[in-house]
Amino acid sequence: MKIRENVPISELTTMRLGGAARYVLEIEKEEDIPDAYNFAKEKNLPVFVLGGGANTIGHDEGFDGVIITNKMLGIALVGDKLTAQGGEVWDDVVAFTTERNLTGIEALSKIPGSAGAAPVQNIGAYGQDVSDTFVSARVYDTKDGEFKTLEKDDFKFSYRKSILNTEEKGRYFVISVTLELHVGKMNRPFYNSIERYIEKTGATDFSPAGIRKIVSEIRADKLPDPAVHASSGSFFKNVYLNEEEAKAAEEKGYPVYHGHDGLKINSGWLIEQAGFSGKTLHGMYVNPKAALVLINESAKSYEDLACARAEIIEKVFRDFGYRLEQEPVEIL
Repeated sequence: MKIRENVPISELTTMRLGGAARYVLEIEKEEDIPDAYNFAKEKNLPVFVLGGGANTIGHDEGFDGVIITNKMLGIALVGDKLTAQGGEVWDDVVAFTTERNLTGIEALSKIPGSAGAAPVQNIGAYGQDVSDTFVSARVYDTKDGEFKTLEKDDFKFSYRKSILNTEEKGRYFVISVTLELHVGKMNRPFYNSIERYIEKTGATDFSPAGIRKIVSEIRADKLPDPAVHASSGSFFKNVYLNEEEAKAAEEKGYPVYHGHDGLKINSGWLIEQAGFSGKTLHGMYVNPKAALVLINESAKSYEDLACARAEIIEKVFRDFGYRLEQEPVEIL
């Protein structure tokens, strides 16, 4: 286990904001995990588990506690079951599956972050969610001090939620995840963005590798690479509606998407219609190609981000009556 002191959170997260963390502990093997939590307990410090830092926001005052990161690597495929260690880069896991013609997570290509973080907020994109193929996860239960296996039903997955970011937040450290995939391909109709790409380019390869190529090119065109442009990917969650709300929205001419996961309005559309696309607010640039993405052009503090966020949320609420929710978590 590696231990570092006074590490800037801005160096650990892709939005590049945040003061220093008191300690950062890197987990390299399972035996390190209890030691890491005992380290924090002995110093009476809080713990925050950090994945790739792509969905996490730091505060100016830093974090007077222990940040634990999973650096364990490895991908194993046994039959249709794939197990990835939590420290693996998520996109490397997707590449591994598509190279073997396995379908199930190809639309989740190029989502930044680690495999261990994937089930926390049930990552999803272009019509697939990680919960669609999720089987189980090996975890360390900090409450009981034991290593356990949690099954899919234990996670209570829903849109961008699981027990790991709701009722059991902070309890489990994800060591590895197991997914069930199969040889095959996605069925049409695809998500709107993919269908538009096909219509524009004439693409005909819908194999897992073909969908990965399409999604990668869509994301490259619309979404900034967080390694180049400081951002946290999708900053706002989409707005989900019940049937009555969806009917009312469609009567007003709002574009309601009918997906396998429910009825929703793209928050990027709402932000565009509210007049923010391409504008800079307090150093935060609203991406004109995907307005739900905020890019840190010149913001120096969390307060800058908070002011930009508030302006967008308030204007969208005034114009449409929908209260946008932030997707990235914050280190507190």
